[in-house]
Amino acid sequence: GWCPLSPAGAQTPQVLLEPPWTPAVLWDRVTLTCRGSGTRGATTWYKDGQRWWQEGPDPLLVTESGTYQCERPGTGLSAPVHVMDDWLVLQVPVRVLVEGDTVTLRCRA
Repeated sequence: GWCPLSPAGAQTPQVLLEPPWTPAVLWDRVTLTCRGSGTRGATTWYKDGQRWWQEGPDPLLVTESGTYQCERPGTGLSAPVHVMDDWLVLQVPVRVLVEGDTVTLRCRA
């Protein structure tokens, strides 16, 4: 995918999921928070690659499935977060996993 470059030292923003399980599902009342440097109010949200909400609310309550990203002035786009509308989902905690980790999986319907 296309990845904008950030200025030196600037931290790419990160989308925080609540509840913190991935993949996220609509029926969980998922909220997204954009964490990063720059002005808190100046968050631009993207949905499925299209600019979707300028200076949008934070946290953002997701009402449609899709791929979400946030942007802060001068720091580029966050990594994509996927919110699904599936009725059956196998979820893992939102964190970096390495081989050998013990992980709780959730099968939810």
